[in-house]
Formats: sequence, structure tokens, C-alpha cells
Amino acid sequence: MSRPESRRRSSGRVTLSHVAETAGVSPITASRALRGERGVADELVQRVKAAATQLGYVPDPAARALASQRSVQVPVLVPLLSNALFVDVLDAVHRTLFPHGYQALIGVTHYDPDEEEQLLRTYLAHRPAGLLVTGFDRTESARQMIAASGVPCVHLMEMTTAPGVYCVGFSQQDAGHRITAHLLERGRRRVAFVAAQLDPRTMQRAEGYRRCLKEAGLHDPHLELLSAQPSSIRLGAELFEQMLRTQPDVDAIFFCNDDLAQGGLLAAQRLGIAVPGQVAVAGFNDLAGSDQMLPTLTTVRTPRSSIGEASARMLLALMRGEAPAHNSVNLGFELTVREST
Repeated sequence: MSRPESRRRSSGRVTLSHVAETAGVSPITASRALRGERGVADELVQRVKAAATQLGYVPDPAARALASQRSVQVPVLVPLLSNALFVDVLDAVHRTLFPHGYQALIGVTHYDPDEEEQLLRTYLAHRPAGLLVTGFDRTESARQMIAASGVPCVHLMEMTTAPGVYCVGFSQQDAGHRITAHLLERGRRRVAFVAAQLDPRTMQRAEGYRRCLKEAGLHDPHLELLSAQPSSIRLGAELFEQMLRTQPDVDAIFFCNDDLAQGGLLAAQRLGIAVPGQVAVAGFNDLAGSDQMLPTLTTVRTPRSSIGEASARMLLALMRGEAPAHNSVNLGFELTVREST
């Protein structure tokens, strides 16, 4: 039998068989050891890993998919990478899946259901091990593709009680209601809602805002300023100025995202508008820098990393054929009160 080194030179690639022969185990044992499966003795695992390192072995994903009829890849579809919220989610997903031998593939939908459908069609054709998608707003064709694929799927950021649907998130509507109630508790009566992007989660926060003000008999549709533009600090400054110009008696503004609120605070400084003296300002998501603003920004802290980790763990269970303890996991949110209110 030829030595692994000579076979590697002739083929140009180190294979699992080379690793197994060097470690003195069967190819099946080597494969199970490298995948981290239970039931392989620690001494064998260390021997196989040492052989793989010595030979410079890199697993062939195509061969693995052919052997198992399913790849180790997990597409994760998020709306944007420019929003730190989704970067935190992706980082937690990767850190949870990677030690188990799974690779997270990032797909960016740009809040476009048709673009998401195209991504799903591409990814599902390669029979991924699992799938993580953001929210529930997608085309009917996309929903049918996911259902017909048989690929385990977990939804991020939103909640549902629908049977057979797995999700990890929190109630966006309840969070919108809570931050609005906080502003009312501070004595504010002309509370505005300023939003951008207008994705489904933003509009759920808007519903929470409206519900809270209607319960108090204070809802005024003229105090809603909605822009379809992407959320940004620059846009937040522009919308703050527009709101104060058209509704000068507004005494509080709930921005749908922290970057908008940060822009609003900067505009207030530039215009000499006292915050919270003349107008209170609140944001959402507790993004980086909000605790460093002048004044520091009151916001809703959302559990992005926890959502990424919990959803990946739920998906791991589904990929193992196990039933999660709960199909819907609500991780809640935290009202974070600072100087701006």
C-alpha cells in the first residue's frame, strides 16, 4: 500500500483516507472524529486531529454533501449588513454553529422579498443543512419553497404562535408600546413617531406606539413622520428638523432606530433645542454610541446576540432530528432610560 505522502503528491490533494491511515483509524472513525460526533474516544479524536494538522487536510464540502445527501452549510438571510443589529446576530450564529462543523452563509435581502426569494431558490438547490431567515415577510413562493424543501428553518427577530413554525425573537409591538408609555410617564403629551426603512419590524413598533397613545386618548396621526429611505444618522437629523418645523409643539420623539435618534440629538445641539427640556428623544436597539451621546440616549435594548445564539441552538436541535422544547422563544427586551428623556 502506498504511503499517504506519495498518494498526496500524485493526486495533489490530501483526502480523509490519508488522515485516517496516518491516524491508524478507519475513514468512518476519522470522519466522525473531525465532525465532533459523540461516541468517539477523546484519544482517537486527538489522534485524528493531529494527523489532519500534520497533513494540512482541508475537508471537501462537495464530498461531504455527496456522502450525507446534505451539506454542512447554513444560509442566514438578513436584510442588511450596514446595520450593527444584524452584524451582532450573525456573529452569534457563527460562534454557535462553527464548533459543530456547520458553516454560516450570509445572504443579504435588502428588505426585498423578491431578492430573498431568488436567494432561497439558489441556496435550497444545494440542499443546505438548515436555514435561518429574518422575520415572516416573504413571498408565497418563498414560503412554499421552504416548506417543500424539508430543510429545518428558524425565523429570527419576530414571534408567532403558528404551529410547526420555529422562531426566536421578541414582540416588536410590545417594545414600541413600552418606550411610548415611558414618554407618557415622563409627562409628555405630544409624542411623535419618526421612522425610516419601514420594514415589517419598524411598522410593528409603530403599531405599539399607536396602541399606547390610543389607550391614553392622545394619538394624533399628524405626529407620525415615515420615510422609506434607509435609516441613518444623516436622515435622523433631517427628520428631526422636519418634525420640529411642522409640529413645533411636539414634546417627545420616538425614533424607530438609534441611528435616527443619534442624528436627532446632533440636530438638536446644532439648532440650540434643549433635550429633554424642550423635547425628549428616544431610540430603539441600543446601538453603539448611544450611551456616549450628549445627552445619553434613552432606548430599547434588544437581545441581538442572544437571538443569534438561541436560534442557532434551536436549529442545531432540528438538524439532529430533535424537537426543541419550545417552537417559539421570546427573549424580551429592556427599556434603557438615560438622559435624553
